[in-house]
Amino acid sequence: MASMAPPLSCPQTQKVSILRKITSISNICPFGSILIPKASLSLSRQTQQKTRLPFSHSLPHLQHIHELCESGNLNEALTFLREDFDNPVSTSDQIGEAIGVLLQACMRHKDTEVGRKVHEMVSSSTQFSNDFFLNTRLITMYSMCGYPSDSRFVFNGMQRKNLIQWNALLSAYTKNDLFHDAVLLFIELISMTEFSPDNFTLPCVIKACSGLLDVNLGKVLHGFAVKKAFSSDGFVGNALIAMYGKCGCIDEALQLFESMPETDLVSWNAMMHVYAENGLSQDSYDLFKGLINSEEGLIPDSVTMVIIIPVSTSESDVTMGRLLHGLALKLGLTQELMVNNSLVDMYAKCNYLAEAQILFDRNDNRNVVSWNSLIGGYSKEGDAYGTFDLLRKMQMEDEIVVNEVTVLNVLPACLDESQLGSLKELHGFAFRHGFQDDELVANNFVAAYSKCMSPTYAERVFHGIKTKTVSSWNALIGGYAQNGFRTKALDFYLLMTESGIDPDPFTIGSLLLACAHLKLLQYGKEIHGFMLRNGLELDEFVGISLLSVYIHCEKMLPAKLLFDRMEDKSVVSWNTMISGFSQNGLASEALDTFRQMLLNGNQPHEIAITGVLGACSQISALRLGKEVHSFVLKAHLTEDTYISCSLMDMYAKSGCMEQSRNIFDRLNEKNEASWNVLIAGYGIHGRGHEAIELFEMMQASGCRPDSLTFIGLLMACSHSGLVTEGLKYHSQMQSLYGIEPKLEHYACVVDMLGRAGQMNEALKLVNEMPEEPDSRIWSSLLSSCRNYGDLDIGEEASRKLLELRPDKAESYVLLSNLYGALGKWDDVRKVRQRMKEIGLQKDAGCSWIEVGGKVYKFLVGDASVSESKKIRQTWMKLEKKICKIGYKPDTSCVLHELEEDEKIEILRGHSEKLAISFGLLNTTKGSPLRVCKNLRICVDCHNAARFISKVVKREIIIRDNKRFHHFSNGLCSCGDYW
Repeated sequence: MASMAPPLSCPQTQKVSILRKITSISNICPFGSILIPKASLSLSRQTQQKTRLPFSHSLPHLQHIHELCESGNLNEALTFLREDFDNPVSTSDQIGEAIGVLLQACMRHKDTEVGRKVHEMVSSSTQFSNDFFLNTRLITMYSMCGYPSDSRFVFNGMQRKNLIQWNALLSAYTKNDLFHDAVLLFIELISMTEFSPDNFTLPCVIKACSGLLDVNLGKVLHGFAVKKAFSSDGFVGNALIAMYGKCGCIDEALQLFESMPETDLVSWNAMMHVYAENGLSQDSYDLFKGLINSEEGLIPDSVTMVIIIPVSTSESDVTMGRLLHGLALKLGLTQELMVNNSLVDMYAKCNYLAEAQILFDRNDNRNVVSWNSLIGGYSKEGDAYGTFDLLRKMQMEDEIVVNEVTVLNVLPACLDESQLGSLKELHGFAFRHGFQDDELVANNFVAAYSKCMSPTYAERVFHGIKTKTVSSWNALIGGYAQNGFRTKALDFYLLMTESGIDPDPFTIGSLLLACAHLKLLQYGKEIHGFMLRNGLELDEFVGISLLSVYIHCEKMLPAKLLFDRMEDKSVVSWNTMISGFSQNGLASEALDTFRQMLLNGNQPHEIAITGVLGACSQISALRLGKEVHSFVLKAHLTEDTYISCSLMDMYAKSGCMEQSRNIFDRLNEKNEASWNVLIAGYGIHGRGHEAIELFEMMQASGCRPDSLTFIGLLMACSHSGLVTEGLKYHSQMQSLYGIEPKLEHYACVVDMLGRAGQMNEALKLVNEMPEEPDSRIWSSLLSSCRNYGDLDIGEEASRKLLELRPDKAESYVLLSNLYGALGKWDDVRKVRQRMKEIGLQKDAGCSWIEVGGKVYKFLVGDASVSESKKIRQTWMKLEKKICKIGYKPDTSCVLHELEEDEKIEILRGHSEKLAISFGLLNTTKGSPLRVCKNLRICVDCHNAARFISKVVKREIIIRDNKRFHHFSNGLCSCGDYW
C-alpha cells in the first residue's frame, strides 16, 4: 500500500462537469427516488476469454506449478515456469495457463515481488504482451496487492483493450478507495471508446459514488442503468441499494429494494446492511425476520449473520445475540470464521467474556480479528492482566500478525497510574512492530499517558508526531483536561493556535471542561463568544460543556438561559441542569426542571434521578422524594447502587431513618457507599449508638471502612456527645485501618470537643494537627466559643478565620455573635461596621416546609407571603398556649442591643416559627410537620418547638444546617444537646 495514491476528493466544479458529461452522454434526467448497496466485481476466466484452453496437465511442470502455488512456494513455482518458458515442447496455451495460475497465487498471498517478475516475463514476450487474459490478471494482481498505479501502468501499456480490462481497472480503483479516479475512468470509457458499460462496470462506479458520498452522481448512474436496462440486474440493483444507504438515503434504498423484480439473498443482505450502518436496529431486526419468513424460501448465510449480529452488539442486546447464535448453530454457520468473530465480538462487548472466551477457544481457524475482538473485550472491562496476557499469547501464534487495531484495543486497559508500566511495555511493542508513525495509534498513546498521570511521556509522544493534525492536539489537550492537568490543557491550546491550527468542537469541549474545573468564568465567557461567532453553540456536546462551566462557577442564570435556547434538549442536557441546580443549592429549581423534563416526554435516567433525589434531600421534600421512589420502583432501577444510595440519603435527610434503613436492609449487595450513607444518616439524627453498631456490623460483613465512613462515624459521636468513643475511633483510623486523617476528620473532632465544652482540648488538637487547619475548623471552634462564652480562644479563632476568609460574611457574623452573647456591644458595632464597609451582608434565616407536594419558603420576618396575616394570628394563639405550660421567650438569642419587647417581636418572626404556623394551617390534624432550615436552630425556637409538639399533639421534625431535631410530646431527640 506504500505507493498507493490517496483517495482523491472531487472538487465541486469537477463534480458538476462529471454530472453533465454522464447526463449528456446518456441523454437522461437523474432519477430522484431510487437507491444503493456494495458490489464486488468478480470476473470468471471463461467470461474474459473464451478462446483460452481448459486446464491442461500435458505441460511437464504445470501440475507441479499448480501444487507449489497451492502450498505458497511461489518462488519455486516461478523457477519451474521459467524452465517451461524456454521449453520448445511447451505450447503458448499451456504456458499462458501456468502464468495465470501463478498470478492468481500472487493475488492470494499478496506476493508483489513474484508478481512483478511474472509481469516482466509477460512484457518481454511477443506472445503474451498483449494477451487479454494475462493482462487482466496482472491488473487484478496489482490491485489485490494494493498497487493500483501499477494496474494502470499495465492497462496503459496494452495496445488493444476490451471491456474486461476497463472493468478490471475500475475494480482496482474502487478496491483501493480511489473513488474519484474510478469516476474519471468511467467518463473516459463512455466518452472515448465504443464500449458500452455492462453489469460489471456499473457496480464498480456506483461503489465509487458511495465512497465519495455523492448521491447526486449516484442518481445519474441510476438513471443511466434504467436507460440501458440494467436496473433489474441483481449486481447493479444491489450496488445502488448500498450506495443510497451509504449516503443516508434510506427511503430511496427501500423503494429500490421493494421494486426489484427478483430479490435474492444478496439483495436482502444489502438492505439489511443499509439499516444497520444507519443505526436503525429495529428495522434491521424486522427485515431479518422478513427474510426468514420470505416466500422465496431464502436461508440466511454467513454474510447475513455478519450483518445482523453486530446490530445486537451495538444495542448491547445479548438476548437477541444469543438467539442469533442459536440460529447460526442450527444453520451450521458457527464454523465460518467471520460469523465466529462476530459472535466473539458481540459477547465481549456485552460484557459476557466467559462466553466470548469459550467461542474463541473452540475456533481452530483464528485470525487477527478473532484476537482483537477478545482483547478488546478484556480491555473494555479494565482487566489489564487478562488483556496483556492475551496479547502475549497472540504473539506466540505463528500465522497471526498483529496490527494497529490490536494496539488500539489494548490501550483502554491502561486506565490509571498503576498501569503506567504496562503502558510503556505496550508502547515498546508498538515501536517494535512499526506502528509508532500511525497517527491514530500515536494520538491514543498521548491520551493513555495522560490517563496514567504521566504528562511527560504524553508530551514526548506528541512531539514525536511528524505532522500534527487537530486530532493530535485534541488528544493532548483532551487528555490533560480530563485527567486533572487543566492548566496544561489551556497552555497547549495557546500553542495550538500559534501553530496555525484552528480548534474544532472537541477542542472547545476540552477547554470548557478545564475552565469548569478551574472555575475560570472569564475564560469560559471568552470561549462562549468564540462559539457564538463560529456557530458552535448549537453543537450539543459543546453546549453541554458550556453549561458545565456556568454551573461550576455558580452562575445558574446564564446556564438556564443557555439551556432554554437549546432547540433539541437531550437527556444529557436535562441531567446537567437538574444536577447543576441541585449542586448549587437551588433545590426548588431542580425539582421544577425535573417536572419539565417529564412533561416534555423525556424519560429520566439514573443521573437525573440522583440529581432530583439530591434536591429533595436538601429541602427535606419527602412527598416528592417518595414520588421519585415510586418511579424508580416502576422502572426497576432499585439495583443501581447510586440510586439506592440516593434514596437512602433522601429519606435520612427528610427525617425518615426507618425507611432509609429498610432500603439498606433490602440491598442484595452492600458496598462501602451504602454503609457510609446509613452511618452518616444516623449521625445527623444524633443516633450515635446506632451508628457505632452499624460500623461494627460493616466490619463483620467483610466490608472495609474508608475515609468517608469515619467522617460519618465521628459526626455521629459529635452530635451524640460520645467524646470518648469519638476520640478512640479517630486514633484508630491510622493505627488499625491505615487511613490518614484528613482535615474533614479533624473538623469533626474539633466540633465534637467544642460541643462538649472542652475548648482547651479542641484548641490543642488544632495546634497539633499535621496540616494547617482550614476555615471549617476555625469556624467550628469559634461557634463553640460563642456557646460557652470563651472570649480568649474565640478571638484567636476569629483572627485565624478572618485571615483565611476575609470576604465571607459568616466569619464576621460568628465573631459578632460571640461579642453579642457576652454583651460587648461596642465590639459588635465595630464588627458590623466593618462588614458594611466591605459590602458584606449576613445570610437571612430561611426555612422550607413541604405541603401537598409543594415546597414553601419563609424568610425571617417575612410578611410578604400570601397567608402572612393568618400565620401571625396562628403563632400568637400558639404562643399563648405554650406560655401556659412553661414557655418563656429566650431573648439571649437576639444578639442586638434592643429593648426586651423588641427582642421578643424579632423572635416571633424567626423563619421556622413561620413555617410551623403555616404547616399547622394547611395540614391535617395529627400529621407530622417537616421543616428544613439553612442556619442552626436557636435556643428559643428549639424550646418553642418542644412545647408546640405537646400542645398540638404532633411530631415536629426540624432539620437545621447541622442535624435533625425530632420534637414529640414536649421532648426533643437531641436531649437538648446540640
